[in-house]
Amino acid sequence: MVENVTAGNRNLFGALIPAAFAVFFTVIPSILIKLGVIDAYVAQIITVAGVNAILAISVNMVTGITGQLSIGQAGFMAIGAYSCIFFNLNLALPLPLAAILGALLTAFTGFLIGFPTLKLTGDYLAIVTLGFGEIIRVILTNLRGVTGGANGRQFPTVLSFLPDISFFTVTFSLVIVVCLLQNFLRSSFGRAILAVREDEIAANSCGIGVFRYKMVGFVSASFIAGIGGALYAMVIGFVKPDVASFTKSIDYLIFVVLGGMGSMTGAILAAYILTYLQEFLRFLQDYRLLIYPLILIAVMLRRPQGLLGMRELSFVRLCGRIFKRKNSTAES
Repeated sequence: MVENVTAGNRNLFGALIPAAFAVFFTVIPSILIKLGVIDAYVAQIITVAGVNAILAISVNMVTGITGQLSIGQAGFMAIGAYSCIFFNLNLALPLPLAAILGALLTAFTGFLIGFPTLKLTGDYLAIVTLGFGEIIRVILTNLRGVTGGANGRQFPTVLSFLPDISFFTVTFSLVIVVCLLQNFLRSSFGRAILAVREDEIAANSCGIGVFRYKMVGFVSASFIAGIGGALYAMVIGFVKPDVASFTKSIDYLIFVVLGGMGSMTGAILAAYILTYLQEFLRFLQDYRLLIYPLILIAVMLRRPQGLLGMRELSFVRLCGRIFKRKNSTAES
């Protein structure tokens, strides 16, 4: 009976601590932005960083967790962005519904692309996904009636005018994505995907359908990229076909490599750091394009496994260590 009560308290503690931190990082900054303590410029930076964190999670899902090198995630992001705009402006659907439908359409596109390409591995898959991203960019450029062509398309939403609401929406979406993905990775599907990443031959010999779970990881990553694209369109209020370019995909891949391949919290941390770093170095003007890569090179030379490696930050473990230190100090 005592063991059951202790286990119940432990589970409650493990649920309340992350929820408390999620509320703190979501609500408190939104209030500070509303009160003007955080100005609109800084609010825009951290909001864009949140969108980049969602896209970094998408790349981490397919590259760090599934183990497939994809450098075309910006193409999926562009599909999510333009789909959200089309569903909202052209079909007059509510904005949340338009965002969800855009993400589902992106996931379906990921299924169509992944079905013939996920039988490839390594550099071959990277080349195919690179070509896919460029194809998407060219298609969006030429669909002038829907996308506005090379000039892009405006998307005047409430989020692009109200920084506190845009921050809350992006951060809340990030928290939901992290929670759902963490639970997914702890499920049998998630453990099978991790097994495929570690050793495809061993996973196949244990009865795990390698191609099936690669598809699950790839489609999940596409869905997350679609959510990131929809949020990007809402926050920025303007989308161009260049968001599907190769350089954008490399930017998101850099977030994952710097944070640690396979570490979700590492990718989020790197996305926030590098997004703010790019803005901080603007006073260098054109020299920023030289200093920024030098910083990345220095970090990779000093810590090639990334900031967190394959580990995850855990607020539960952090609070547990603090409580243990307090208890040990009180006892002594």
